[in-house]
Amino acid sequence: MFGVSELESEAPAREGKYVVQSVARCLRLLELLGTHTADGLSVTEAARLLGGSKSATFALLQTLIVDDFVVEVSPGPRYRLGPAILRLADSHVRSLPLIEAVRPVMRALTTETGWTSRLAVFEHGHAVFMDRVDAGGTIRFFTPLGRRELPHRSSAGKAMLATLPETQVRAIIAETGLPQRTRQTITNLDALMEDLALIRVRGFAVDDEEDDEGVLCVGAAFADRDGTCAAAVSITGLKSGVPAWRIQELGRLVRAHADRMAEVIGGQPGHPYAAPGNGAAG
Repeated sequence: MFGVSELESEAPAREGKYVVQSVARCLRLLELLGTHTADGLSVTEAARLLGGSKSATFALLQTLIVDDFVVEVSPGPRYRLGPAILRLADSHVRSLPLIEAVRPVMRALTTETGWTSRLAVFEHGHAVFMDRVDAGGTIRFFTPLGRRELPHRSSAGKAMLATLPETQVRAIIAETGLPQRTRQTITNLDALMEDLALIRVRGFAVDDEEDDEGVLCVGAAFADRDGTCAAAVSITGLKSGVPAWRIQELGRLVRAHADRMAEVIGGQPGHPYAAPGNGAAG
């Protein structure tokens, strides 16, 4: 969730009859620049990560510079994402009524807990985080938005998995697998199913250092108007010094705010895990 190199190992392949490879390479280049925000990338570094020649990579960079999607900085030269990315991101956020509707609840959750809150939707078997409200203080979590993340190692991802029938969960895991990220990551399907069953009972999920060492996340899914899972909200903080009773308390707070989110979008409060067809039997 917070590493800068994960994109390089888990980026979805862009293949298909109608995929324009030059456009796909441009998009991949933008993603790579987005994971190297501190110093940017040189042409040589970008070409190596992209798997192409320096001349072709340079041409892509120059194309993206024309409309400010990439900027050139010195010394180097090195290349970073440009202001056009911000304009697109802002337009995207404003086009999503879900985010606008629940953001005040996310702010309230962050204020009450002192932890960073995030909003995720489920897309093609992955959790995609769409919005974030950072907590105050000096500790900030690098949580890029709009990127697909494997669902089995985040609290939001597991919360949304728990709303699905077992047969659908098994089909998703058959495609994504259960790759290990930390010593705590769930890598056994039976263990994941047990965790999902617990989530259905208590109404919230816990990522106990399963995605990043020393990081704790608590998440809960909420339903839309037709009773199906609309999204999940989660909070993120440092694990150190957090006793078991506090995790339960945080879980109840996240559950309560998830219920509030369901209400503001016209859904029903109460976690969506007990809906017909969402049980362990599937």
